[in-house]
Amino acid sequence: MPVSSLPQQGPPAREAGVRFPPFPASGASRPGGRRPGLRHGPARAGLLEAPLVPPSWAGLRARAREIQEAPPGRFPRAAVTGIPVDFFIQQFCNGLTTGGIYALIALGYTMVYGVMKLINFAHGELFTLGAYLGFMLLVTMGIDNLIGPALGLAVSILVVSLLTAAAGHLLERVAYRPLRHSDRLAAVVSALGASIFLQNAIMLKWGAQYRAYPATLLPSVSLNVFGQPIPLIRILVFASAVVLMFLLWLFINRTRIGLAIRAAAIDQGAAKLMGIDVSRVIAVVFVIGPALGGLAGLMAGLLYGQINFNMGQLYGLKAFTAAIIGGIGNIQGAMIGGLLLGLIESLGAAYVSVAWKDALTFVVLIMILVVRPTGLLPERVAEKL
Repeated sequence: MPVSSLPQQGPPAREAGVRFPPFPASGASRPGGRRPGLRHGPARAGLLEAPLVPPSWAGLRARAREIQEAPPGRFPRAAVTGIPVDFFIQQFCNGLTTGGIYALIALGYTMVYGVMKLINFAHGELFTLGAYLGFMLLVTMGIDNLIGPALGLAVSILVVSLLTAAAGHLLERVAYRPLRHSDRLAAVVSALGASIFLQNAIMLKWGAQYRAYPATLLPSVSLNVFGQPIPLIRILVFASAVVLMFLLWLFINRTRIGLAIRAAAIDQGAAKLMGIDVSRVIAVVFVIGPALGGLAGLMAGLLYGQINFNMGQLYGLKAFTAAIIGGIGNIQGAMIGGLLLGLIESLGAAYVSVAWKDALTFVVLIMILVVRPTGLLPERVAEKL
């Protein structure tokens, strides 16, 4: 019907007696071979095109019989089981990588709390400082272009760990040591003030805009893990985190200083009576924890490619949550809590919703605290007789 014959004013066209053509039945198509309401594109191999109407039971049984009788490799595993195994492996590896970063940051929280019974709220900003120090070395100074990518990355790791360790030691001498024998609330306020100071100092030094790490520092290759390609950077970050956690475990459990740290964490008074210099132990803790946090910041910059001056707030909160899940004050618990938190975030974002991944994290935290208020691996405390 020509457009000119449609009524221009008055009641709608249907009420004016205009007859519309019937909607095409299922299986029919409009001119050009396109079905209404469908987005056309290349069909996925082995999967049925989405029908306009729900398929019949006979059709489903025929499809299942076709899949069962097909030769191996004809259909992907997702079509056989309904579970995208390749997608699960990818998200599982992503969760381990993110969890390794959380675990390194959580170790700083749990070591300080284990010895001083204090939450170092400035630890997240030390993580941010490590990320910006790596940016300064790799981008501003271009050390990877001067001595090569591999050697430049090794030098960056060494310099970032040393400088963040020095910053952590200075933080302990200025913000915490003068208040060691005062009320605990004063130390908490001092920690919050140090956090605000460091965050604004980083913003004034490097600016409030996002900074990008070089994308060509590491080769863009993937390794085959259980049949799935995993980027090399994720494997290196996770392996580095595992190696650092293992070295810390050896240091705490196989050295005299580690024995002194464990003794001071159980009972500082008894440790002093046994001749342990508790002030030195606390200084060592404020060197190791910030060094690990700074290396975690460097890894986060290499992994995600960009950094911001307030990134330590979110990462610090997540790492503190990981330390609570594992058991605040327990080093092994911080490692397990960080990896578990990374897996919860990655799988929750993949299978539930990206918008709910943070909520899922704290739901799991609440559930664990309801069942085990001291965390998965509680801190060892001295028995009072």
